[in-house]
Amino acid sequence: MMTTKPRVLILCTGNSCRSQMAEALINHELGDRWHAASAGTAPSGYVHPLAIAAMDELDIDLSAARSKSVEEFRDVPFDVVITVCDDAFETCPLWLGDGRVVHIGFEDPAKATGSDAEKMAVFRRIRDEIHTHVVGYLAKTTTTAGPVNAAAYKE
Repeated sequence: MMTTKPRVLILCTGNSCRSQMAEALINHELGDRWHAASAGTAPSGYVHPLAIAAMDELDIDLSAARSKSVEEFRDVPFDVVITVCDDAFETCPLWLGDGRVVHIGFEDPAKATGSDAEKMAVFRRIRDEIHTHVVGYLAKTTTTAGPVNAAAYKE
């Protein structure tokens, strides 16, 4: 008997940084248990080059990824929707179904200032925070049990 993995949608505004990194980390580390997709409420149309570079450091290739609209997933049922920015949480579409909606917000690395090295350091930090909090949350939950509020995973 074939079973279907639970689906998780990672939602942010632009789908260019945080949600892209989260999708890739989940599929890379938890792909045997979860299927992740990502989208934006107002997609930017590109994946940020520093997000691609930060993931490349972990041998995870985002070079073919594209910024997607949440509208592309209108007919796709998700077991869990994780919003990774406050704007997406506030505008999370109601039609996403009966799945659990969890908010785990992160700073927007695209707004980092400073030298290229300083900006890259911000992308690395956000990537690592996403790994700890989003991947950590999904590793400890199922679609039928576990905390609804993931605040405990964000210190």
